[in-house]
Amino acid sequence: MAAIAEAHPRIIKRREVEGRTGLPRSTMYDRIRRGDFPAPISLGARSVGWLEHEIDAWLADRVAMARNRA
Repeated sequence: MAAIAEAHPRIIKRREVEGRTGLPRSTMYDRIRRGDFPAPISLGARSVGWLEHEIDAWLADRVAMARNRA
């Protein structure tokens, strides 16, 4: 399925990423700097977006980590 997602990527904007992850903007960018969150891609001079499949994978990793701790 990941191959299909990468062949036809969907780009999502920051507000949607915030809504899906529950992270505020400042936390997202802090985690990006630390390498703990997918980096955005540039869409233009003042616009960025995230690849939906990378956000989905990040969320799945967090769920798996939480389940393994329980």
